[in-house]
Amino acid sequence: MPTTIALSGQELSPPQGESGPGDPAEQPASLTSGSFALKLIQRQTRRLGTLQPKVLADDDPEGLHQLRVSLRRLRTALSQFAPALVLPETISDARIARIARRTGLTRDLDVMGERLATRLLPLLPDRERDGLRPALKRLARDRHQAFEGLVQALTGAGYLKLLARLHKWQRKPTYSPLGQGQLQDWLLEWKLPIVAGLFFHTGWGAEDPSSEDLHDLRKRIKGVRYALENLEPFLAPSVLAWIAQLRQAQDDLGELHDLQVIQSLLLDRPRSRPHGGFPALEAEIGRQRSDHWHRWRELSAELCNASGRHNLQRELFALG
Repeated sequence: MPTTIALSGQELSPPQGESGPGDPAEQPASLTSGSFALKLIQRQTRRLGTLQPKVLADDDPEGLHQLRVSLRRLRTALSQFAPALVLPETISDARIARIARRTGLTRDLDVMGERLATRLLPLLPDRERDGLRPALKRLARDRHQAFEGLVQALTGAGYLKLLARLHKWQRKPTYSPLGQGQLQDWLLEWKLPIVAGLFFHTGWGAEDPSSEDLHDLRKRIKGVRYALENLEPFLAPSVLAWIAQLRQAQDDLGELHDLQVIQSLLLDRPRSRPHGGFPALEAEIGRQRSDHWHRWRELSAELCNASGRHNLQRELFALG
């Protein structure tokens, strides 16, 4: 069986037009909450259809990465605007999450392979590169097995039925009374839940870069960012700058977690270590971890600063 790992799968900035529902000028004043949510759902459903053949071709790992992003964004839109939508029970967050988990292992192994090949191995002496060959062969075998499972997931009845049900609902969407109301009249209510409790998360006070709280906080930050980006046409420029800080925080926390996973797989298993160990690899992982930890501590202090939080709240909840 493939090795079970959980890497972050670092996310690049979304393609132009993918982070939100479109240019604010294109949003009519009469847009309802339900029709706005429909645009978000349609965008991600179309992307899933476009990306599936690219993923199955297995020519470029970026296709799988973007498919996972679309699954996450689809889940966010469905959850965020659930009060505005009347969906059949067959379309649920749990069903989409089940598919997303099936794509995770292949992506995690892609991330690990890319990091080792381009950001770690070129910095090591020949002796250590030779010593890592068995581990790299094992990763390649695991990735092959994981991809076979991924193909089954993306061509299986569960995934295809989910897409068919999403398309069927989009052809004749149904909304709650709230969803039939004007989006502009409910903007404050749509904004309020997004950041609620974010700064109460215990990960902000973590003192150890390998803390599991940091990994959980990264997922929380990602959800906040996606939800805010869904409302991007209606946010002040200062909030957009704050979203960029969230993306940086997410990246730094993801790097810390990925380095921790690589260390546990390659350095913390005695049977995987040749005589003499991997001192250069350990030193480089330590250096990269120190860099990202320092950046995270500086950024987290800025994000949690009282004046910064208060300014964010004023801008985020402004109705102008």
